[in-house]
Amino acid sequence: MGAMARSLLFVPGHQPQRFDKACHSGADAVVLDLEDAVPADAKAAARDAVGQWLAGRGPLGANGPLLAVRVNAADTPWHLHDMEMCSTATALQRLMLPKVQHPVVLRAVGAALGGSALLWPLIESARGMHRLDEIAAAPRVERLVFGTIDFQADMGMESHEGDDVDDDGRALLYFRSRMVLASRVAGLQSPVDGVTTAVDDAARVEADARQARRLGFGGKLCIHPRQVACVHQGFMPDAQRITWARRVVEADAASGGAAVALDGRMIDRPVVLKARAVLAAAAAVVPA
Repeated sequence: MGAMARSLLFVPGHQPQRFDKACHSGADAVVLDLEDAVPADAKAAARDAVGQWLAGRGPLGANGPLLAVRVNAADTPWHLHDMEMCSTATALQRLMLPKVQHPVVLRAVGAALGGSALLWPLIESARGMHRLDEIAAAPRVERLVFGTIDFQADMGMESHEGDDVDDDGRALLYFRSRMVLASRVAGLQSPVDGVTTAVDDAARVEADARQARRLGFGGKLCIHPRQVACVHQGFMPDAQRITWARRVVEADAASGGAAVALDGRMIDRPVVLKARAVLAAAAAVVPA
């Protein structure tokens, strides 16, 4: 399925002047948004702008971002028109579908899409979370995406005005863990965590990304280019962890694969695998 995108940057579909800038933001994936970022009276114009821009795209090269579109939900009047546009967009690599509550919707979208684009279903409701395993097993699904804000609203979780509900990470811990487990069982890429609404708080964005990484997530949604570098930093193992991983791998190689002690602790196969995963994350580069 290819390398995992750590940062998925939303760009409003009715603002095409931002599309090229987003592709040069350093984000691993650019998500052209036809849904929440676009007012109802601009839906058609946004769809046309996205379709025209995608039609003019050639190969992005080894360092280009993945190109995705977030269409409107299947129960909206714009969905079918969005799918018609996406079905002819050969440059489209991923399709993000919001408000997914049942795998039958994904099967219909996959059939209509054609081509080789893969699906990123957004889990944003109790019903979607309830059917998480079925959704993860649907055809063409590459990874799950957690729409934390809409999910919290659907669940009736309380918040202070102007604040995120999940300030300390505890409110959504169970549900995030379910996303990671379902992804692993289905053989998907690690899931994508939701947005941090604090655009100008770099430390908060990085901390949220680091927490997501610890829980087993592989990426995070971004709503502003300033968040991209913070997300990458949050998903990068720290220097001490990288040094540990290198020493483990070197010790394992020197032992010929036999169990060996390092700093008074035994190194066996699971520890070596964890160390290699750390080094892979530190060297992560997302190809087009």
